Amino acid sequence: MTFGLLRELECEVHPIYINESGRHWFTAVNAFREFRRTVPNTARVWTNSDRIFNWMLRHLSLVRPDFQSLRSDEYPIRLWTVAVFLFGALPLLRKRGIGHLLIGDEYDTTIKASHQGIPHFDGLYDQSRYFDHALSRYYAKKKWGVRQLSALRPMSEFLIQKTLAERYPSLVALQVSCHAAHEVDGMMRPCGKCEKCRRIAGMLLANDLDPALVGYRADQVEGILKSLVDKGVHQERTAVQHMGALLYEKQRISEPRIGKVRAARRREPVMLRFHPERSPIDEVPLPIRMRFYQILLSHAEGSLQRHGKEWVALDLLRDPALNATNPLDKPVAGSVSGRDAKDARPADERHEWGQLSWPEAKKTLRGVDIALLPVGAIEQHGPHLPVDTDAFDADYLAHEVAKACRPPRPLVLPLIPYGVSYHHDDFPGTLSVSNESLARFVYDVGVSAARNGIAKLIIINGHGGNSPTLHHAAQMINRDTRIFTCVDSGETSDADIYAITETENDVHAGEIETSTSLAVRPELVDMKRAKPLVPRFSTKYLDFTSKYSVGWYGRTEHISKSGVFGDPTRASVEKGKAIWEIQIRHLVSLVEHLKELSLAEIYEQKV
Repeated sequence: MTFGLLRELECEVHPIYINESGRHWFTAVNAFREFRRTVPNTARVWTNSDRIFNWMLRHLSLVRPDFQSLRSDEYPIRLWTVAVFLFGALPLLRKRGIGHLLIGDEYDTTIKASHQGIPHFDGLYDQSRYFDHALSRYYAKKKWGVRQLSALRPMSEFLIQKTLAERYPSLVALQVSCHAAHEVDGMMRPCGKCEKCRRIAGMLLANDLDPALVGYRADQVEGILKSLVDKGVHQERTAVQHMGALLYEKQRISEPRIGKVRAARRREPVMLRFHPERSPIDEVPLPIRMRFYQILLSHAEGSLQRHGKEWVALDLLRDPALNATNPLDKPVAGSVSGRDAKDARPADERHEWGQLSWPEAKKTLRGVDIALLPVGAIEQHGPHLPVDTDAFDADYLAHEVAKACRPPRPLVLPLIPYGVSYHHDDFPGTLSVSNESLARFVYDVGVSAARNGIAKLIIINGHGGNSPTLHHAAQMINRDTRIFTCVDSGETSDADIYAITETENDVHAGEIETSTSLAVRPELVDMKRAKPLVPRFSTKYLDFTSKYSVGWYGRTEHISKSGVFGDPTRASVEKGKAIWEIQIRHLVSLVEHLKELSLAEIYEQKV
């Protein structure tokens, strides 16, 4: 499917897809040609792939060292052969200076789970955007400049099979999606017995295609049809229902069911589905987005968007998100970017509360009920970082999140720059306010925002010392106004950030904050003065980044004479960019989720 789409789109938009080295996108076509030239026989391909796969598994921290001795069905998260192809393609990307890697994964399961902090879909890590972003961060860490993404996640497995059959029939003959494929007379053939064979043959028959095209024998097809009714398939319920209905209507199965799932016509599997977290509209790069979705819509029966717990109709080609920029996309030459650039957008699209006139605010607040309140601190950050680091970072993050959201964007309230920083008072330059003053000030701002129509307030906290105070203020705002109020001090992103950094107890002016400053304000970072001081405590219960730590308090000077808790010498621009991307992505996901929910829906129990 991806092969066909890229082949088609490459002819239309090839000049657009260039990176800084002037190279076009990596596609399946390029890979096939290159491997055909360099690897003349199949055996060598599989030998090399197996070697690459084993090397990769031994270098991923999330994989157990004894993976080879475990059965695959005992493994909590499965890495399919997608990883083999990706790592096999990397030498080609490096050789040709290619900047984007487009893979073919859809999300064919709606079950979201987490294992030891690793988010995934129903055990399949490579079926998630998390996998793409994790690999993109890995490429960035290696300084390869490669972004990985998938364009098929708005599609169900059933819709992909339907589109493949209708648009690229010659590629269907090459599809061997079997768990036990084997060679017969020099050709790879499916086993006709496994669950995947039931699924593929069932979808082919439901779409009026002969499974013999893929290599299924007539006797295998009869056995598959009987097994579909008896055993069912491992597929999302709506797709199973719809496939069962089509097969029963065509009199291919004897009962209106697939396993224990009753057959029923459903719209979801044959429509494009856009989910704010799993398959956002802007995940497809902007230069090909319109044409790409036009192609898919010619085979889908429309498009849907997730609102709360329901799929609702979406006019995709007229939706404002179709032209929204993705923070992962590289800026186009001539575009307006950066906090200091003049805002050329009309007033009703601005997100800065303070830049609106009162008539503009009145109009904007009719369609926006969510606001971001950045709160920072003015305090010492070691001898190498400016004292406004926490204030700047909170304000920068709030604005970048708002810009990355789909319209209507959340409003960003003016920054509260001062925080509870008494523990840094021994260092010149620190300006601190009391817990009572900050809590009261935040409370008053929140209540006033609620009076203006804000129903969801996200307080973006740039300083850990503010957390108890801001949580108290949030509780009081919720108590007195009944609006949804939350505080994010990095909790939405910490797990991912710690995965790409190297220093334990790095919580102040260390690897993380120095990296983020290098990424956006390098002129204010004096790396000549950056010295590591990683605190070591007597028990894991005092370690700041330990899962078992308690909240405790002390004066900074008693622990670090430089004011540093961490290792700023490990900082880099690349890490800083990756950390900003993580924080922006997670908060955008939260905002988009909250935007779609009423206050009643936010508090609903998940069923």
